[in-house]
Amino acid sequence: MPESGSTYAAAGVDIEAGDRAVELMKEWVKKASRPEVVGGLGGFAGLFDASALARYQRPLLASATDGVGTKVDIARRMGVYDTIGHDLVGMVVDDLVVCGAEPLFMTDYICVGKVYPERVAAIVKGIAEGCTLAGCALVGGETAEHPGLLGADDFDVAGAGTGVVEADRVLGADRIRTGDAVIAMASSGLHSNGYSLVRHVLFDRAGWALDREVPELGRTLGEELLEPTRIYSLDCLALTRTTEVHAFSHITGGGLANNLARVIPEGLRAVVDRSTWSPGAIFELVGQAGSVERLELEKTLNMGVGMMAVVPADSVDVALTTLADRGVEAWVSGEITERTAEDAEAVTLTGDHAS
Repeated sequence: MPESGSTYAAAGVDIEAGDRAVELMKEWVKKASRPEVVGGLGGFAGLFDASALARYQRPLLASATDGVGTKVDIARRMGVYDTIGHDLVGMVVDDLVVCGAEPLFMTDYICVGKVYPERVAAIVKGIAEGCTLAGCALVGGETAEHPGLLGADDFDVAGAGTGVVEADRVLGADRIRTGDAVIAMASSGLHSNGYSLVRHVLFDRAGWALDREVPELGRTLGEELLEPTRIYSLDCLALTRTTEVHAFSHITGGGLANNLARVIPEGLRAVVDRSTWSPGAIFELVGQAGSVERLELEKTLNMGVGMMAVVPADSVDVALTTLADRGVEAWVSGEITERTAEDAEAVTLTGDHAS
């Protein structure tokens, strides 16, 4: 008797499960919308009414794309899937807002070894909630099932976003001047960078388990590692409306100094004083557990600062008040000075962190 023909399902791809996932995620996508969104979920492309840009004199579209790295491994091991989307949105929209752009919409890409509809819907729920916090719409995405390439429980996420900024209001290095103040905004924790180092130190070297209660953290290790990335886009846009801002810097992979250096012009440097803040306990724990030197920590982790703003000195009070009113812990962490021939770096970190 001849063998029955091969099927997509036999190869490991479950189309019905994919359809079920789409149905489950629709309610969340609907909540992450804006008036400019045309149509709903299910088309081949998301539609956004660009006539809304007519109010701009010269609108520049900004785009960014990112993922959340190996933090997905923590979510998988914890079996918690509805927060990783906050991380994804934060990584994308806060890159957009650095140039002063208002995030308009995002699309996502979710790759899984096997489609578990409720799990995929939980991931999308987190993305939609993140978009709501960022003031942008989730206009579509893709869920791909890759059996044989990924394990049944493995997954990864990526996203792309689009924003808009008036051409003469683009923020960046060309606006920065000597005497400007550098304002730091507190991170919610590790955010979504440096997890390869963190996992190596805490799991491989220290042998800690995710359910380990850590007194210094006031919760389990897993809960700390899954703390969602803070989304700053609306806070940063509020700053641009209430006072003069010269530049933002999103502190992600590469750490504070390397990211801030990206917006410092030739001839100037930022001097940042570590003594103006105390990093959260998780940063000290990673350093101690892995005997990681401070320079290595600072090159890898955000060290308690998720976003920085460079503002004129006379804008500091309004900027700090605006951020405080929005529930963002912020402080003056440094200033912009002339860079001399002896200053090799665009950013200099001085002092020691407050204990």
